[in-house]
Amino acid sequence: MKLKTVHISGFRNYKDEIINLEKQTLIIGANDVGKTNLIYAIRLLLDRSFNEYAFELKETDFYAYEEINEVCITLYFEDLIEDCIVARLGKYISDDGKMVLRYVAKRNNNKSQYQFWIGRSDSKEDLIECDGPIFRKYLNIKYIGGKRDLWNYIIKSKNDLLEQAKEQRTTEIEEADDKLYAEIGERLKFVDENIPGLSYVKNATDIINTELDKLSIHNREQRIVFDTDVTDVDRMIDNVSLASKYGDRSMNIGGEGRINQIYLSLWSSLNQPKEYSNEVSIICIEEPEAYLHPHQQRELAAYLGGKLGGQVILTSHSPYIASEFSPNSIVRLYKSMAGTTKAASQGCSKIIGEEFDDFGYRMSVIPAEAFFSDYAILVEGPSEMMFYKTLSKQLSINLDRLNVSVLSVEGVGFSSYIKILNALCIGWALRTDNDIFMIPKKATYRYAGIERGLEFLKEGRRVEEKDEEIILALSSMINGFTDKNNIPQDVVEAASRLISILAKYDIFIADVDLETDLYRSALQGALKTYYGEEDDEDTIIGQMKNKKAVNMYDFLKTKKQELKVLADDSITRPLLAAKIRIEKMYGSY
Repeated sequence: MKLKTVHISGFRNYKDEIINLEKQTLIIGANDVGKTNLIYAIRLLLDRSFNEYAFELKETDFYAYEEINEVCITLYFEDLIEDCIVARLGKYISDDGKMVLRYVAKRNNNKSQYQFWIGRSDSKEDLIECDGPIFRKYLNIKYIGGKRDLWNYIIKSKNDLLEQAKEQRTTEIEEADDKLYAEIGERLKFVDENIPGLSYVKNATDIINTELDKLSIHNREQRIVFDTDVTDVDRMIDNVSLASKYGDRSMNIGGEGRINQIYLSLWSSLNQPKEYSNEVSIICIEEPEAYLHPHQQRELAAYLGGKLGGQVILTSHSPYIASEFSPNSIVRLYKSMAGTTKAASQGCSKIIGEEFDDFGYRMSVIPAEAFFSDYAILVEGPSEMMFYKTLSKQLSINLDRLNVSVLSVEGVGFSSYIKILNALCIGWALRTDNDIFMIPKKATYRYAGIERGLEFLKEGRRVEEKDEEIILALSSMINGFTDKNNIPQDVVEAASRLISILAKYDIFIADVDLETDLYRSALQGALKTYYGEEDDEDTIIGQMKNKKAVNMYDFLKTKKQELKVLADDSITRPLLAAKIRIEKMYGSY
């Protein structure tokens, strides 16, 4: 069985969204984007802990940004072959193992009315109204929220865990346990009989009995004493508590991370799929990574997927967990300009997986943090990445606050990144060198950097018709010139016009390259001071390009404060583009 698709309309921050899921699905997105709301929508139909009060939606449960008076949540299932489901719900399952569940709530004069539906498809002919979520007994969701209370859960689950362990005993072990049980009972009886004999235990209540005698002579009939009353072995077992041992020594059970691991381990032990069961459950866990360091986060993701079996849905803010998931098993939620929540590529999608296949690398090659970004700045190499991260701090552009990542595409190329970011609906800008290369087997040159930018524009942006016309007219003019040091004026003007159009779409072409542009900027004085006042332009630029990343790191370490002079330079445009885009969406200070 698999919950394949969730269709939500009119619910909280979801206007009308289709979200596809996989057998193991990771849901990611910024805080308050709607991860918990998506899970809650599924729970409205499948969570057995929900009662009629939960089904009667409140005013705040209806769509937040427009006057919409109906909530509709539809779940599409496939591969329904489990006997426990087919036997009870078979008449609602299609011949190819599909079934649809629907919840509808309508608002009328501030009152909410709801209905449940079930059927072989979502057509009006197939959907049958049912008296409440009758299907939850056989098909449901088991949910762990982001806030977990270990100790209350242990109190509730301890007996289940003990009973589970009892059932797993062999006959030989059971007989040994019975023998030990009887022995413990005898020893506890000895304790009961002898502890009251201790003088301070026996005499400690004398003062109470004396005062009671003063109040009423009838109190002499009974005396108040301390009594251990521990001879009931079952009561002793009921009072066992979780503890941590190092050899024979008791220790604190651990910090929040260890408590989280214990909680999830205990929960998964009690919720493993059984060979024979009367129900099929989808497992949903919010933010399993709480309080865990990176290695344990990755290990936990693998543990839960392998231990629980069946369909598992996780929500997370962890790039370490994201790196352990197949790219086409990730649902990235984001907010549209209108404020409504959207799912990139309609959730789990082959589109994303195919782009990673074309990429030719494991997902970890692209920093997993990019999946959690609202915007990415793509640069050619590590020296550019280092430069822009440092520049942003000196210009007080807080990339972390804006949820912007700077990514180096060195060794891979911009195209693969553009395809993946577009599939994930993550905004992007890029900066590339204004290379001028000789055309192979010809004695002429071309503006290779601009042509590269035009390819990125074609594959990554929706271009306005008037811009397409200009590009078509000018793109043939920027190649075929014979002297790159003496380029005809009409070619220079065509190149400049194309660079302006590319910038309109956040594709920025350097004047030359990062090192040359920096030397020819207001930063020149700082570069001369650092590399040598007597050196000329070619010498300093040559030094900057030698071991680029190392040189950039050393320069920024001592001269980063000098970067403020670049505030109005075109070199800062990728940072400004990211800032404008994010503040347009979320607002500025």
